[in-house]
Amino acid sequence: MKKLAILSVIALSTALPGRSEVWTLDSCISYAISHNLTVRARELDRKNGELSVTEAKSGFLPTVGANAGETFSFGRGLTAQNVYANRNTTNFQWGASASVPLFQGLSNVRKLKAARTSLRALVYKLDAAKDDVTLNIISQYLQVLYCDEVLKTAIGQVELSQAQLERQKALATEGKIAEVEVLQATSQLAQDELTVSDARNDYTMALVDLAQLMQLNDIEGMSVAELPEASPVIPAAESVYASASVNNNAVRAADIDIAAASDRIKVAQSGYLPTLSFNAGTGSSYYTVSGVNNPSFTSQMRDNFNTYLGFSLNIPIFDGFSTRNAVRRAKVEKFTAELQREETRSNLYKTIQQAYYQAVGAQNKYNTCLTNEDVMRQSFEAMKEKYEMGRANSTEFEQSKTDYFKATLQRIQARYEYILRHRILTFYAKMD
Repeated sequence: MKKLAILSVIALSTALPGRSEVWTLDSCISYAISHNLTVRARELDRKNGELSVTEAKSGFLPTVGANAGETFSFGRGLTAQNVYANRNTTNFQWGASASVPLFQGLSNVRKLKAARTSLRALVYKLDAAKDDVTLNIISQYLQVLYCDEVLKTAIGQVELSQAQLERQKALATEGKIAEVEVLQATSQLAQDELTVSDARNDYTMALVDLAQLMQLNDIEGMSVAELPEASPVIPAAESVYASASVNNNAVRAADIDIAAASDRIKVAQSGYLPTLSFNAGTGSSYYTVSGVNNPSFTSQMRDNFNTYLGFSLNIPIFDGFSTRNAVRRAKVEKFTAELQREETRSNLYKTIQQAYYQAVGAQNKYNTCLTNEDVMRQSFEAMKEKYEMGRANSTEFEQSKTDYFKATLQRIQARYEYILRHRILTFYAKMD
């Protein structure tokens, strides 16, 4: 009994809360989303998209610049008399200029629209990454609960085998059974303890997988909360797909990617249109020649001061097919986006259809397993009573106990398969 007590304490320490807070399904999802590397990468993509919108808006702003420079010249140079002579000269000049885009072939307007559309797609891609994390957490969370329940069931088997061993020892001491019966009971207990060990390892690995999905460093003291018992109604696959095809974030992102590709085609086509800009500037200069009486710096700055205003019109005639190639490339990108959308919708439909039929199959299997487990339980209780009365041997008892254990495992597996597929369907159906 001491060995059984130690075994139970070890198992419960991993399966029940105590050393730390209990993780609920919602808290696991929330923590995983905030720490998942893929989600964080999509968040950075969204921020880059915001910067692209800001950059597109900046295309409407004027450009302003200033410049200054001074040059020195030594040696022979051309004079005002159109002859060459040795002289040294210096030249200082400064200026400021501004250019205002008046019409850029609609390029700026189209770039801004394309940037905003791309940002919307990035937001949905971020949400789609969160959806993927949520589904993975739900699946692994249920796997932990499944392994936990299997572990507890295996511990119950050990308790039965331990009690059976104690009874066999007592009967052997009284000389009512042969010593071989005790050895068989000891062997059965060892096998059941091995089953518990395997079940505990499976539970630990399930926790490890969950912790890794959540980006936790270890599973020390980690435990998860039970889900309420329920027999959920399975929604129809077509109704789930009808909702998901409109509200699913991956589908939304794929739809907007096509719109963004169309915007980029228009941006490329802007290269065929002329551009018009307004330019203005001002400046002055100072010039000196060695051996000549040069005017003062102040007077030259005043006398050489100039200002200009003007318009610049650029009409594209032939750019080496650069614009044509850009338009063709943008159209190919749109075709690619359309194929990606079809693939996304196809994968979504397959996922929902598979989840539906798996849920229906798991539900039917679960109901059958409930009935079978109840029959196996009654059979085991009857066999246990017969065995205690000496009307059945140990082999028959162990076989009945094993059948009951297998029926319980089948019921547990079917239940969590049923819950998982139902959760997937309701997740897709309620996404908005």
